[in-house]
Amino acid sequence: MSAARPTVAVLATMNTKGKEALFVADALNRAGVTPWIVDLSLRAHHVNGADIAGTDIAEAGGASWQTLNEQTRQDAAAVMIEGGAKILVGKFSKGEIAGAIGLGGANGTNLVCSILRALPYLVPKVMISTVAGTAAVQWYVAESDIAMYPSIGDVSLNRITKSVMETAAFAVAAAVKLRSAKNSSKNKAPLVAVSSFGGTAACVDRVSERLEALGYEVILFHASGVGGKSLERLAASGELMGVIDVTTHELADLVIDGVFSAGDGRLTGAGMAGLPQVVVPGAIDHANFWVGHVPERYQKRDFFRYNAQNLLMRTNAEEFDKLGCEIGNRLNVAKGPVRVLVPLEGFSEHTKRRAHDLAGNDTGPWKRPEEYQVFTDSLKKHLKAAPVEELALHVNDTVFADACVDAFVKIARK
Repeated sequence: MSAARPTVAVLATMNTKGKEALFVADALNRAGVTPWIVDLSLRAHHVNGADIAGTDIAEAGGASWQTLNEQTRQDAAAVMIEGGAKILVGKFSKGEIAGAIGLGGANGTNLVCSILRALPYLVPKVMISTVAGTAAVQWYVAESDIAMYPSIGDVSLNRITKSVMETAAFAVAAAVKLRSAKNSSKNKAPLVAVSSFGGTAACVDRVSERLEALGYEVILFHASGVGGKSLERLAASGELMGVIDVTTHELADLVIDGVFSAGDGRLTGAGMAGLPQVVVPGAIDHANFWVGHVPERYQKRDFFRYNAQNLLMRTNAEEFDKLGCEIGNRLNVAKGPVRVLVPLEGFSEHTKRRAHDLAGNDTGPWKRPEEYQVFTDSLKKHLKAAPVEELALHVNDTVFADACVDAFVKIARK
């Protein structure tokens, strides 16, 4: 691949979107990059124009292209996703492609985005889609950095959609050229991840300020599900040198089945990568539900209405016990050094507020020190990989934030 003229993969089902793929390829040529068309068709056909045929993609996925004709669309898609991701990642790792652009309807978007998500962060990824403006985008993009371009009309050729496709093609071309230029002068400052949330903002701000003063670069991850997934994925990719996990809040949503869960992978990626970690039970004193959508089993619990959309439900003693077990077991398998700091005076800013029932009636202070102790006792019982350091401080106290940074610097140097 020429540095002056990088190659961009074009992902499409050529039996249904062949003309459109060729139009995008022509736009990429005019934008100064080389297109490489990948045929992801789920049925064998004789349409020409692809640089790598569906038969090669299917074989990489462990099947014959012809046999896909007898499979369900879902099963055929699984084969092409596996083969397409394997080939695309392989080409990228060899420096043979610098970015990718795809196009399709609902099924095509799922197919292409499943492959694009396999590429590392910062590799330019663009999807021209009929469903780019729907709520389903969160599933197509997930924790990746795919840029979605609404096709406005269906993916076909007319003056409106041509304009969208051309704009998207020129955008990905510009992105790969820019990234190529930046790669020649990479920032060498060590990158540290810090998990963040509104309820731990003061701690996060102080931690970030001190890390930057020490010469680290900081990347914040908002603990709303996607943020936690992104943190773990970036840690596993080798981009980070360490983590100060101030806000392990998403584990509360995992235990309670709230809307901000980051799934079972939370608090595992950095550990498996052997990175130094400082871990704090930040904001685990609540889970999140959308207003008007609290499950029946939680209707009589204590809440705080955070904004027009979001209800915070206070964690109870039973859930704190589970959280201590979850965090302890996840950290026990970490391959790198771990420090755990527990702020006994409160895990989030919400400890300074009042709780209410769903009708809005006051139910007392949010802060429940005896329940925080249940968490601490459970954590100490299950965590074998590191001692638990208890501090008579609030998570947002400056002294606590400084303790987190001091602990990180100490284990990072080792």
